[in-house]
Amino acid sequence: MSVPITFLRSLLFNLIFYVGGIPLVIGAALSVPFGQEAVIAASRLWSQYHQLCVRWLLGIRTVVEGAFPKGAVIIAIKHEAMLETIEILRLIDRPAVVFKAELLNIPVWGATAQRHGVIPVARETGSAALRRMLKAAREAVTANRPIVIFPEGTRVAPGEQPPLRAGIAGLYKTLGLPIVPVAVNSGHLWPRHSFMKRSGIVTMRIGEPIPPGLGREEVEARLHTAINALNQ
Repeated sequence: MSVPITFLRSLLFNLIFYVGGIPLVIGAALSVPFGQEAVIAASRLWSQYHQLCVRWLLGIRTVVEGAFPKGAVIIAIKHEAMLETIEILRLIDRPAVVFKAELLNIPVWGATAQRHGVIPVARETGSAALRRMLKAAREAVTANRPIVIFPEGTRVAPGEQPPLRAGIAGLYKTLGLPIVPVAVNSGHLWPRHSFMKRSGIVTMRIGEPIPPGLGREEVEARLHTAINALNQ
């Protein structure tokens, strides 16, 4: 596809998704007093709106290979674009997402995310921050919700395979849950720090569950290989 058309489609996406999505974001904020399930439903609706914009304005289609698990499990996803952070709200049933704690300070939006049941992770490594993260994670397990984490901690370019952050090993050991790895190749169409988004297919490949009880080195090695399966 030509550069002018790609630019136009990207411009239309930004205008229609961000401006057109304002009522949905406000609706999610207004649903806070009605409880967590109302906020989760409103967030899923926003994600569905995002998927329509991505599909029909950008020409990007998401294909999931396998099935996302339900219930108390850790889902660890490769992170290359904003796309997967929003897609998971509609693809995964009632996800509790590991989330940068400082984002909870954003007025209105932060309170909505907190009511959704995110798991805050702070940049500092103090014991208070760790206890807060684990408390929220245990609450998600009690509610039989899947915990979603991007174990690399930030978006990476296609082909990059940075080491995993320590948080995934801590959750795995403390919660005693299996990890389901998910490989993603969204960065080829949705490059980080780029306005231009190309049309095509984004694949999410769900790998074999990694059972609980393994040593840290083994689980990290298996997880690292699995989430990078589309970047070999």
